[in-house]
Amino acid sequence: MRSSNPVFSRRGFSRDNGTAGFNGQQPQAGGPAVGTNPYATGTPYAEGATNPYATNPYAPQDTQLGAPQQARGNVMTIDDVVSRTAMTLGTVVLTAVLSWLLLPVDPANLGKSYGIAIGAALVALVLSLVQSFKRKPSPALILGYAAFEGVFLGVISAAVSTYIADGVVIQAVLGTMAVFAGVLIAYKMGWIRVNRRFYGFVMAAAMGFMLLMVTNLLFAVFAGGDGLGFRSGGLGILFGVIGIILGACFLALDFKQVEDGVTYGAPREEAWLAAFGLTMTLVWIYLEMLRLLSILQGDD
Repeated sequence: MRSSNPVFSRRGFSRDNGTAGFNGQQPQAGGPAVGTNPYATGTPYAEGATNPYATNPYAPQDTQLGAPQQARGNVMTIDDVVSRTAMTLGTVVLTAVLSWLLLPVDPANLGKSYGIAIGAALVALVLSLVQSFKRKPSPALILGYAAFEGVFLGVISAAVSTYIADGVVIQAVLGTMAVFAGVLIAYKMGWIRVNRRFYGFVMAAAMGFMLLMVTNLLFAVFAGGDGLGFRSGGLGILFGVIGIILGACFLALDFKQVEDGVTYGAPREEAWLAAFGLTMTLVWIYLEMLRLLSILQGDD
């Protein structure tokens, strides 16, 4: 599957050595017939597909979508995704709390604290990119990414809570949880329909958003201040809301990815990729929520 994360481009479920998965490539000679399944044709979110993984020894026995399925062997389940996601998010939370407690942000060490946060963010970025280009998920890389991301979040959250808006971190966490729950309910109820049009709109909006943020950052670096003002004042509030909405849309894409992975019998190890994507999306939403609440409650 193509990227469904607003920050990084990550590989979707893969096909390797005859094990069914989802990388958008054409089936090999002698493999299952190509239907309208998005993962056989490379077209995301096509509808009315038949299972192209009927010859996969680990796939569900019944080959028709919507038919009763009796999974056998090493196939991914919702429980696998939940457990891996809990481990990954748990690592983020644990290292964030430890960073908050062990790396106190005070005026004397403010530069050092920011240096640690930036260093941790860069390491997390490198690990996430390495995982994105690997053919198979690596739990060590994914948990390593989660650990360094947690250090970054812990230091930044402590700085925001200490110098900008006391108590905003708890509000951002609760807001992130509310967005997750709301999108999950809306997806399960069918209020959000993830299809090709939805995918294209979200990806185009995300690319435009990121280009604006990069441009704003470059102006801030070379011209000083807040660049073009996209991250403060009224514009900051507007772009904070847009960022959260984009994160919610990517959550819907993540849910669709997980649902299709379970439906088509992806190998169990691919649950790590689902956990990786969900974690990255939730981190995005939390940071946007933290920035938005900081603008609303801070001096800006």
